[in-house]
Amino acid sequence: QVVTPIDTLALLAEQCRTRGLQCCVHAIGDRANRELLNLYEKMLANEVGYGPDGLRWRIEHAQHVHPDDQPRFARLGVIASVQTVHCTSDAPFVPARLGAERAAENAYAWRAFIDSGARIANGTDVPVERLNPFANLYAAVTRRSTAAGVFPGGKLSREEALLSYTLWNAWAAFEEGEKGSLSPGKVADIIVLSDNLLLCPENAILSARVLQTFVGGKRQFLSK
Repeated sequence: QVVTPIDTLALLAEQCRTRGLQCCVHAIGDRANRELLNLYEKMLANEVGYGPDGLRWRIEHAQHVHPDDQPRFARLGVIASVQTVHCTSDAPFVPARLGAERAAENAYAWRAFIDSGARIANGTDVPVERLNPFANLYAAVTRRSTAAGVFPGGKLSREEALLSYTLWNAWAAFEEGEKGSLSPGKVADIIVLSDNLLLCPENAILSARVLQTFVGGKRQFLSK
């Protein structure tokens, strides 16, 4: 279903391009992503879309993308702004709607995006999903909602999952100089967790607790 006609999107994208603005459009299905990539390609043909000085245009969700189109994100410098938790929360109905083959090849292609050189950003898609970031990180590194597994291919590493939720998100918002990593001069928005998410058992990611929260380097929360 096309919510906004492509001609309308083209007008909006042209306004973004001429003003140097970031264009961010929702696209979930493979046809929607292809048409939007086609539009972005026309608009970005003479632009440096990728890199620190690029426009950093985004496709929000980029949820089901045909294998032929997956490498285009890197080639065009388009950010895939994904919500990894959708892989597990949507699992009960995606194969039934897409078919097993399309679900396996097209759905939640984060690994393919990264391996081809694209940038991804990651979020929870509140209020569609719960705010809890640990469910999102768990989905990113396991792609599993049951012991049987769901869409087992294309997992992110633990480090990639954390980067997708921190520094890569900051980069996608042109804020990598202010936040996203523990670096001198940045705002120091930090949480201290009960578990090391890089080393703990997978299930412990879901049960991790926030022990302390710092905003701008000042502690705002201490667990009792």
